Amino acid sequence: MGKRYLDCTASEIRRMNGKELADAIAGSEGRLLVCETIGAVRPMLGDVTNAEFAAAMGADLIILNLFDVHAPVIQGLPDTAPEDVIREVKRLTGRAVGINLEPLEDGVESSVGTNSEWKLTSGRAGTLENAEKAVAMGADFIVLTGNPGVGVTNRAITQTLKKYREAFGDRILLVAGKMHAAGILSESGEKIITEEDVRAFAEAGADVILMPAPGTVPGITTEYIRRLVSCAHELGKLTLTAIGTSQEGADTATIREIALMCKMTGTDLHHLGDSGYVGMALPENILEYGKVIRGVRHTYHRMASSINR
Repeated sequence: MGKRYLDCTASEIRRMNGKELADAIAGSEGRLLVCETIGAVRPMLGDVTNAEFAAAMGADLIILNLFDVHAPVIQGLPDTAPEDVIREVKRLTGRAVGINLEPLEDGVESSVGTNSEWKLTSGRAGTLENAEKAVAMGADFIVLTGNPGVGVTNRAITQTLKKYREAFGDRILLVAGKMHAAGILSESGEKIITEEDVRAFAEAGADVILMPAPGTVPGITTEYIRRLVSCAHELGKLTLTAIGTSQEGADTATIREIALMCKMTGTDLHHLGDSGYVGMALPENILEYGKVIRGVRHTYHRMASSINR
């Protein structure tokens, strides 16, 4: 019987493969916090990476967003060879670290415009080559999703999942889904993710199904996400409820309410996005969210445990 992630030290986390990571997450019973950070922007603390800051506030897992495997940049790191950037983030945080990759479908484009910083670069696309490069760089998991206005469809995610699972087996944890429409207006509101999508992602090999947190997307209620979480669990899959609508920069009272709603859905992982300002969630919201889903004992334990353990 493996240890639950909630209690794991940095050295124990570092040794896990994808299957072991999934088991450790499942054993933590919905008390884990995933924080998305952007390394390409100036860190909130200047000379400390946003990943380190998020980890210090209690994040259990870190996602690197807008991470280009061809031109890896994490501002705030000490001098590091490009191919070792993910490994250095893991060393400095003591957390499992993954990256977002964004799969596109031929002939499908975003229905909405987007800011230039979200524009998809070749090293962020959900290709098998990029995934292989990320795994070689030390990524513990890959999230197949879409940033604002990129034009990622659920069908593209499903097709890419199949390729990744076949290529990597149990070596890496695969997370799949969307936290907002990602530029596809036909997949907005409740159509961002349906029960059919959950089943498709599960059959294609996802370990974790990603869906919007209740209260973050118009029309997404606790009851709706509860049904999808139950569906995923019946299929033997984990779930992640995500705040991807910049409400990671809301007031702490709102964060606490969303956290409790997510808890009521039965989700296994709780996610805070990277746009408190730009780069990571507001640090006080990471702390408050952690306290809501697991109380002060486990929150402070994660914050206090040395990465040298």
